[in-house]
Amino acid sequence: MEDIFTFADKLGPLKVIHVHEPSIGLKAVLVVDNVARGPSIGGMRIALDVSTEECMRLARAMTFKNAAAGLPHGGGKIVIYGDPKMPRTEKEKLLRGLAQALRNEDSYIFAPDMGTDEECMAWIRDEVGRVVGLPREIGGIPLDEIGATGWGLSNAVDVALNYCDFELEGARLVVQGFGAVGKHVSRFLTEKGVILVAVADSVGAIHNPGGLDIDRLLELKNAGSSVTDYEDAEKLDRDAVIDVECDIWIPAARPDVVNEDNVHRLNSRLVVEGANIPFTHGAEKYLHERDVLCIPDFIANAGGVICAAMEYHGASQTAALEAIEEKLRRNTAQVLEVSRRQQILPREAAMELAMQRINRAMSFRRYSLFSTAEGWI
Repeated sequence: MEDIFTFADKLGPLKVIHVHEPSIGLKAVLVVDNVARGPSIGGMRIALDVSTEECMRLARAMTFKNAAAGLPHGGGKIVIYGDPKMPRTEKEKLLRGLAQALRNEDSYIFAPDMGTDEECMAWIRDEVGRVVGLPREIGGIPLDEIGATGWGLSNAVDVALNYCDFELEGARLVVQGFGAVGKHVSRFLTEKGVILVAVADSVGAIHNPGGLDIDRLLELKNAGSSVTDYEDAEKLDRDAVIDVECDIWIPAARPDVVNEDNVHRLNSRLVVEGANIPFTHGAEKYLHERDVLCIPDFIANAGGVICAAMEYHGASQTAALEAIEEKLRRNTAQVLEVSRRQQILPREAAMELAMQRINRAMSFRRYSLFSTAEGWI
């Protein structure tokens, strides 16, 4: 088990809770990072290789994301050790058990992430009620069905092009991770004239410089197939998608997929981070030094949590989509303008934006009498 105090700082985490129930094979970690702005929202992620450290990093990303988006919520995250493709009955048993174990942790609101979806959130609601991302049939705004995160990413791309030297029409797009986020951002951008030239999922990747048919790809994924079953495209190793020349590269899968060891292979003019913590700081710095614009995760992919928060507070789907568009466009423009003016990384500009809001919220709390988050960066 990692020493959590190695990763602690003046922002948090507030709580790190390990849940272990051997009778059902449940092993999970909840990190509530910071609740100065309100109860934390963050998704439940299922994967075989998760860790407490990863959960803490993801929870911190949610703290920044929620603050930057102006939401009355802090950041949290749950990771569950397991195969995200486990049988439905087994997954239901694990998630219901987890909800019961955490039923009194009202500083955290359950939400979907990799390996969990609207049906999973319905199970959580049945147990504890403190949840977002519910199916439409029980009053939710289904994040994955409407593509809330992808909608936000498409707006971030549109604004970022004001700081690039190419147009959206005819731009070549590569998406690494063709799940709930990747498939929707691909759909939204191709509708605007972007050419999808390569995609990857957990099985492999495909490439066609003339363009891939998004409708055929969606049919394959909806049928449970891999993108590698797509005809009329060169099949590549999953990780080879980083080498495909393009104008826009969107990571929409796991953390740290681009790092100091492979970032030199990336051949793109714009990166918009659809996944959480997909690039290391060193990789982002490398791109910045080579004039490749990189929009950080907690700015670009905030559409899902904005939608979730608005659902939690009773908003409609239409209102949620309008809020995503307004917040993503405003925050992306603000971050890129500060980055250009101060000659700093977009992530550094984004951190300034988030920290201003977190520090202000923390100043109202009792604990601010003893310490503040100032100077944390």
